[in-house]
Amino acid sequence: MPKDKGGQRLATVNRKTKETNVSVSVNLDGTGIFDIKTGVGFFDHMLEQLAKHALIDLTINADGDLHIDAHHTVEDTGITLGQALKQAVGNKAGIRRYGHFDLVMDESRSTVALDLSNRPYLIWNVRFSVERLGDMDTELFQEFFNALAQSAGITLHCENRYGTNNHHIIESLFKAFARALRMAVEMDPRASGQLPSTKGAL
Repeated sequence: MPKDKGGQRLATVNRKTKETNVSVSVNLDGTGIFDIKTGVGFFDHMLEQLAKHALIDLTINADGDLHIDAHHTVEDTGITLGQALKQAVGNKAGIRRYGHFDLVMDESRSTVALDLSNRPYLIWNVRFSVERLGDMDTELFQEFFNALAQSAGITLHCENRYGTNNHHIIESLFKAFARALRMAVEMDPRASGQLPSTKGAL
C-alpha cells in the first residue's frame, strides 16, 4: 500500500472526463483535516463531515458541468474518492475490514454497516420528503454512495431508521458512514498484519 516516510496510508487520484475534472487526496491515518471544493455547497458540507468523523485527511477539488446540474460532479467525486480509498487501504493486511455505526442527530437515527470486501454492493434504505437540500438534489446522495461503493469495492448498507428533518437525515448518514469507515480501515493490533479473510485474498 502507498505510504510516506511516516508510515501513513496515502493516495491521490485524478479523474478527467468531458464532464468533470476531479482530484482527490486521502490520508487514512490523518486527523480529519479537509480542503474540499466541488462547487456544490451542501455536498462540500457533507464531505467535510466525512473527513472529520473518519479522521481521514481529505482534499477534493472538482470542476464539473454545474451549468447542467450536479449529477456528474457528485457521481464522479464518488468514483474518484472510492478509487483513492481503495489505493490507500492497499492489500488490507492487518485492517479490521468491517465497520458499523448507529448514529443519532437530534430526531434522526441512521445506521451504516460496511465490509471492505472488494465485492461492491449498496443497500440504500433512505427516504427524503424534499427534492433538494441547498443546491443539491436529494436523489444524488444515493448516486454518490453507489459510485463510492462500486469504485472502492465496499459492501455498504445505509439505513435511516427514523427522522423528520432532511438535513439531519443525510448528515447522520454521512457521519455514520464516516465512523464505520474509520473502524474498518483501522489497523487491528491483534491481527499482526494478517489478511482478514480465510480465502487468502480480498
